[in-house]
Amino acid sequence: MVETVSEVKEMIKDKAGFILSNLLSQGGEYGEIFYERSRTTRMEIEDRRISRATHGYDEGVGIRLIKNGKTYYGYTTDPTFENLITIAKTLARGEGYGPVAVGKRYLEGWTPVLIDPDSVDLKFRAEILKRAEEKARSYGDKIRQVLSVLMDRTREVLIVNNLGEMAEDVQKRVVFFVEVVASDGEVLQRGYESLGGRKGLEIFEEVPPETVAQKAAERALLMLTAKPAPAGTFTVVLSSQAGGTMIHEAVGHGLEADLVQKGLSVYAGRIGEKVASDLVTVVDDATLPNHNGSFTVDDEGVPAQRKVLIKDGYLVGYMYDRLRAMKEGRESTGNGRRQSYAHVPIVRMTNTFIERGKDDPEDIIRDTKKGVYVVKMGGGEVNTVTGDFVFEIMEGYMIENGEITYPIRGATLIGNGPKALQDIDAVGNDLGWAIGTCGKDGQGVPVTDAQPTIRVRRLTLGGCQVC
Repeated sequence: MVETVSEVKEMIKDKAGFILSNLLSQGGEYGEIFYERSRTTRMEIEDRRISRATHGYDEGVGIRLIKNGKTYYGYTTDPTFENLITIAKTLARGEGYGPVAVGKRYLEGWTPVLIDPDSVDLKFRAEILKRAEEKARSYGDKIRQVLSVLMDRTREVLIVNNLGEMAEDVQKRVVFFVEVVASDGEVLQRGYESLGGRKGLEIFEEVPPETVAQKAAERALLMLTAKPAPAGTFTVVLSSQAGGTMIHEAVGHGLEADLVQKGLSVYAGRIGEKVASDLVTVVDDATLPNHNGSFTVDDEGVPAQRKVLIKDGYLVGYMYDRLRAMKEGRESTGNGRRQSYAHVPIVRMTNTFIERGKDDPEDIIRDTKKGVYVVKMGGGEVNTVTGDFVFEIMEGYMIENGEITYPIRGATLIGNGPKALQDIDAVGNDLGWAIGTCGKDGQGVPVTDAQPTIRVRRLTLGGCQVC
C-alpha cells in the first residue's frame, strides 16, 4: 500500500504511460487515470449544542476506457501500481500494449486562500456556528429551532490521459448555511440563508456569520405575518436575491449535451433558433474567481471555460464533457464533472447565470401594476423534456400599483422554462448569486447560479387556502 499522497501521485505520474498502454491494449478512443484525495469537515450546531462533527479523508483512483462510444470504468481505494494495472487489464479485456502520447500538455491549479481550512482547528469552526446561533436566537421566543451548518473541503486531483495531457488541481471550498423555524403558536415558518464559495475561511471576514443568521431569522419571522398566497396567473418579478434557481433547473439542465443527445431536452436540435427574449443571454463560466462552481480544470483535465449558451435570445451552444463531445466530433467545453473517483464524469453546470441587462430594478417594480415579487426561491422540480417546472417561493410579496405591499406564503411558481424565457420583458443591471449542490444521476457537485432582477409577463402562481 502506498502510504502518502505524494507517493501515490508520483507513482501515477511515473507509471501512467504503462498503465494507460495496458488499458488501450485492445483498442479504444480514450483512456484516463483520475486520482483524488479529499479532506472533508462538517460541523452542525442545533439548539445551542454541537449535534454533529465529522472530519475525514478519502483517497482513491478511477480508471476509464472509452471504446466504440461506450464507457468502461473501475476504481480502487487501494491505489497500488499492481491494483491499477489489474483494473486496466480488466477493463481492456486482454493483455498487451496500446499507443499512448506523453508530455503534450500540463496544467496545474490551486485555490488561493487567506485562512486555510486545513490549518484551522474545530474550535474555530464551532465559534462561527455559535455566533450564528446566538444571533438567530436574539430575535425572541418566536424562534423555535435554529440549525447552523459549516462544511469545508479540500480536494486534490490528478488526471492523466492517453492524449498526452496531465492536469492537477487543489480545490478548497466552504459552505455555510443557517435554517430557522419560527412559530406564533399556530403557524410554523422556515427561513434559510447560505454562504459559500471556492475560498478559505476568510469568507467570514467578508460576510460575518451573524449576517447569514439574521437573514434566515428575519425571513422566518416575516413569513409568520404573511398572507396566504392567491392562486392565478400573474406578472412575476424575480429579484436578483432569488439566485438562479430557475435558470439552473428550468434552463441549464436542458442545455447539457448528454440530455440533448438522448432526446431528453426541450432544447435538442434547436441551435440557431430563438428560444428566449432578445434581452436574455445565458452563460456558464467556470473561470470566475471564488465561486462555488469554479475550478482550474474539470474532472477530465479540461481547462475551465466561459461558454455562452444563449445569446440575445438565440440558442448558440450546449455544454459538453469529453464523451459527448467525441460523439459529435467536438471539443469538450470543460463541463465534465464527477462527485468522486468512484463515479464516471458526466456533463454538469458550473456557474450558470443570466447576464446583466440595462434596466434599473426599482424601475422594473414601479412599472409593474399588479404582480408577485420573489425575493428568495426554494426547492423545485423540472421536466427537462418539456421544460415544465414547479418552484417553491420561500420569500415573496404582492406588487400593487408599482409598489411592493404585503408578504405572501405557501406560494409556488408553475410554468415552462422556454416559455418563461420568451416572456421576459425586463432585465435588471444587478446580479445576485446563490450556491448549491446540484444532483444528477446520483452524483452531487458544487455549483453557483445567478440572475439579475427579471420580469416575466405571465407565470402561474399556486396558492393555498390555509397555510
